[in-house]
Amino acid sequence: MSRFFTKTLAQLEPYTPGEQLKIPDLIKINANENPYPPAPGVAQAVAGCVDGLRLYSDLTEAKLVAAIAKHCGVAPENVVCGNGSDENLLLALRAFCDQTHPLAFADITYSFYPVLCDLLHIPQHILPVEQDFTIDLTKYYGLSGETIVIANPNAPTSLLQPVAAIEEVVRRNPDSVVIVDEAYIDFAGAGATCIPLTQKYDNVMVVQTFSKSHNLAGARLGFAVADPALIADMNRIKFSYSPYNINSLSEAAGAAAMADEAYFGKTTAAILATRTSTTARLRSLGFTVLPSATNFVFASTDRMPAKEIFLKLRSRGILIRYFSAPQRIDNWLRITIGTDGQMDALVAALKEILA
Repeated sequence: MSRFFTKTLAQLEPYTPGEQLKIPDLIKINANENPYPPAPGVAQAVAGCVDGLRLYSDLTEAKLVAAIAKHCGVAPENVVCGNGSDENLLLALRAFCDQTHPLAFADITYSFYPVLCDLLHIPQHILPVEQDFTIDLTKYYGLSGETIVIANPNAPTSLLQPVAAIEEVVRRNPDSVVIVDEAYIDFAGAGATCIPLTQKYDNVMVVQTFSKSHNLAGARLGFAVADPALIADMNRIKFSYSPYNINSLSEAAGAAAMADEAYFGKTTAAILATRTSTTARLRSLGFTVLPSATNFVFASTDRMPAKEIFLKLRSRGILIRYFSAPQRIDNWLRITIGTDGQMDALVAALKEILA
């Protein structure tokens, strides 16, 4: 830290992403990336934008917004795009939180929420999850004057809340914005998304990403769906600091990926099938595996400490995710669902390690 760094942020603890090692034959199942390549039309769409790179990207992101709106069954005015869903979260917190409007969220959830709060000087209202890692949403009733964010399915626990339960939170907090972070929702099955609630209530926002089910983690694309008035608030913030937040290549890639519904369905189904078989194999090795609605599993065993398993797998070129904090999950491992071949290698390594 230099002597010029602002003192108001001296205690800031940045978000810690999964390791991004660049070594040969690495099995990287630690960052919840999609194991399959982008949709076939993405490369052609990106190549077609090269000549236009001398010009600024489209401020309105019209083609991308139209593709998202069609996929989600909403109007374009219900959509705002971000440089990854993290930027949408930042825009939302900047728009709907301040010193007098805290952010309420679970104690075991996406660790970017407290980082954003510290960065933006937003008070935090942290609500503990239950002993079994489920979220008791009745604790979120009547949080007047607070903005609420619920990761659904939750990360790293992989657990899903029904839409009706989240709707009750929205209904019981009419003067609060409820943000539903649905980064993994496409792995949760039909009818799991809260996007229909955005057409019924003016205080709910759904945030999704292209990084998981649309195979574009490297393109850095996300979007939010909400009432047009909330979207206008988000755009007011966006145009105040980063009006060209989506570059032309990413916009083209996102529109092409979103339009290819057949490929989206094919790769998502493949991950779900591998998740089912991987869960069964881990349980046969003595792991407790929570019922996952995501593209990863959350697993624990008393046969060996989680950190030791993590390190032994790492030494074999297999990266998974280990969390030392909070203490309640320090004996759990988050394992991204990769290809069948990657899961075969993982299980074979675990058999050796646990033997």
